[in-house]
Order: sequence, then structure tokens, then C-alpha cells
Amino acid sequence: MKRAKPGDSVTIDYEGVLENGEIFETTAENGALEFTLGTGTVMPAFELAIVGMSLNESKDVILAPKDGYGERQKELLQSIDRQLFGPDVELKVGQILQLNVRKEGVSHQVPATVVELNQDTVTVDYNHPLAGHTLTYKVTLKKIEASKNPLPIVTDPEQASLSH
Repeated sequence: MKRAKPGDSVTIDYEGVLENGEIFETTAENGALEFTLGTGTVMPAFELAIVGMSLNESKDVILAPKDGYGERQKELLQSIDRQLFGPDVELKVGQILQLNVRKEGVSHQVPATVVELNQDTVTVDYNHPLAGHTLTYKVTLKKIEASKNPLPIVTDPEQASLSH
């Protein structure tokens, strides 16, 4: 039986579910996900769970916050003077803004969620919306294309890159 290994290109269907049962992402809406195992395209712990799966196998992949989008960080909350947004900008709690942030002299657009509003300040959260959550991915391996150049198996997620 053929099993997925580093270097193989794989296609998966999945449904991402939060602790409360809410579906936060699904390939039913976005189409199947294709990636090459061992290249750091997806979260390392997620990728490791795919290694060894066989064609059409399904399983639940459970990622603790440290293996997903990290723990929530209080230092990523920021209060901003409301006047900086101008009088015509309508703001509401839960709204996601694209804010310009300077880091090492370079300006970047970063998503931030409005978490609190009052007359004087807007409090935004730069944490990823899924930070702090245990994530369950219901995964089915739909396709395996063997690589001509297999990659070594990385068994420690800390050694892989995070780019999902």
C-alpha cells in the first residue's frame, strides 16, 4: 500500500473545526489543498500527520495552540487614538482592519481585529484569529504523487518552517 512520504506531492480534503464545533475552514468551499510534503508549506505538525497516510485514508489531526497559530499574546493588543481613523471611518467590534505597522524601518500592512471601542480609543488585537485555539482537522488524503527526489523525514516540528 502506497503511503505519503516527504517529497511527495499530496492533495487533501479537510475541514477545520474549533473546540466548540464551529467549522473555520473547509476545502468544500476553497477546493482541495495541494502541497509537497517536507517543504514547510503548511504547519509542521499538520504536515507530520499527513506523512505515512495512505490513499483515501481519513483521520483527525488535532493541533494544540503551540502547533497551530500559537498562544494568544497580550502584548499584541494595542490601544490607538480614535482620531487617527478620521471622522468618516465607521468602526465596530469584530471588524478586521489592515493597519500599517513599521518594523525595522519598513512599513507593512498587518490585519488587526477591533476588540474594544470607546470615544477616545480603539483597541485592536494583532493575534491571529485562531491563536489560542486547539484545532481539529478532519483530513482525507485524495492523491499522492511520488517524488523522484525524496526529502528526509523531519520528526521535530521545531526544525521545520511555519508558513501556513
